[in-house]
Amino acid sequence: MDTISTLPSQERRVIVVTGANAGLGYETTLALAKKGARVVMACRSSSKARTAREALLKEAPNAELDILELDLSSLQSVRNMAAKFQASYDRLDVLINNAGVMMPPYTRTEDGFELQFMSNYLGHFLLTGLLLPSILKTPASRIVSLSSIIHKRGQINFEDLQSEKSYSAQNAYAQSKLACLLYAYELQRRLEKAGHTDTLSTAAHPGIATTELGRHMPRFLFALLTNTIGPFIAHSSREGAKPSLLAAIGEATGGDYFGPTGFRELKGKPGKASSSDLSKDAALAKRLWEVSEELVGLSYL
Repeated sequence: MDTISTLPSQERRVIVVTGANAGLGYETTLALAKKGARVVMACRSSSKARTAREALLKEAPNAELDILELDLSSLQSVRNMAAKFQASYDRLDVLINNAGVMMPPYTRTEDGFELQFMSNYLGHFLLTGLLLPSILKTPASRIVSLSSIIHKRGQINFEDLQSEKSYSAQNAYAQSKLACLLYAYELQRRLEKAGHTDTLSTAAHPGIATTELGRHMPRFLFALLTNTIGPFIAHSSREGAKPSLLAAIGEATGGDYFGPTGFRELKGKPGKASSSDLSKDAALAKRLWEVSEELVGLSYL
């Protein structure tokens, strides 16, 4: 039986999905809407979000879908979105920090951060902190962080967090995804220490899923992976979204990490995933948290 079909109803629950208009975010939103959740689609482009909502409503006519503009590469945009959310909603059952970019050319954001570190990790760090009051007052709430199997190749380079001295698109991506997982584990530790036992921090990765995240790859390599090798090592966005759904609304305890359970976690049935020893380094996570608070100008937990 499809694991996802057995997940509980989400009626009367409010769930935020960042990057909900495409790929994993779209499929996650669709599945949650079909379960009855009111899904807030937090997207960088309002026009793309509206187009996605129209498509979603064709697949799930009764879906409750709201849109809030969110550019995770901008600290001000994150603050604006959080303020609008808190003005409109009195609860937040699940926050799914899904949005991200993968291996673009070197780009500095308006706040001076490397794009992948900011969009994949730091923007979500700030967003979670700002929305935490809404999350903590909601019974049985969760925060889901999206990582990647490439986190196992990642290092946190505190001497050059923003890749100003040298830039490798792959290394910066791996660093950002390791940061997401370090954060998920540290968030759970801090929730427990503060006595917030009714809120869980979980994490997930999609394995190798065919999404538009690979648009920055060389064309020949993207075509090769998509059309030739892809079917053997990758699965669809719909399959890739299943670990996120387990992390969000499935049976879980704080600190659980979900992913595909097939060969090398590339694809397959969703279940518990493995993570690197570095991702579980509490001292490293504590240092990253403290640096992140300074960078975004917000301290919490």
